[in-house]
Amino acid sequence: MNYGLILIPIISAYIGWFTNWIAIKMLFHPREPKKILGITFHGIFPKRQRQFAEKLGILVSTELLSFKEIEQKITSTDNVNKLMPFVETKVDEFLRVKLSDAFPVISMFIGENTIQQLKGIFMQELQLIFPQVINKHVKHLESELDLEKIVIEKVSGFSSDKLEQILNQIMSKEFRFVEILGAVLGFIIGLLQILITTISA
Repeated sequence: MNYGLILIPIISAYIGWFTNWIAIKMLFHPREPKKILGITFHGIFPKRQRQFAEKLGILVSTELLSFKEIEQKITSTDNVNKLMPFVETKVDEFLRVKLSDAFPVISMFIGENTIQQLKGIFMQELQLIFPQVINKHVKHLESELDLEKIVIEKVSGFSSDKLEQILNQIMSKEFRFVEILGAVLGFIIGLLQILITTISA
């Protein structure tokens, strides 16, 4: 039995795993450009970090987090209605406690019926005003906050170590799968080499 033939798929599997492992490492390394035999090597993510940050900034600001969607969500009837019980509590506290403390004489002429009437008027008006106030505030935020710029600055400012750590946390299983796949394909290629050698002999 030719034991050298048995080693072929094992060696091929190792080569397949090793080349894929190297390819994954080269996504992040070397951190800085290095010349070897006149060829410049630079990790893909460190080299393209700025472009990656710019693309991500555009994606976040246009597709994932638009101020228009935020405004629509916040000013929806359901969300405004969820705020009303809290607002009503504060209005009630104002009419019963704070108004009385600020204007003791006036509070003497305000009974329960008057408080309920005033509270009803306030609540109706606030329910109409809230969407307008929120809308105006969101417009102000939109003019003040440049989401694209914020994301670009944050991602560009990541250290290469931090970026590698984040991507490894997200894609560790996928990276491992690529390594194993390289070994499996290498092993299959080794078996084919044995088959071809055997047939040719």
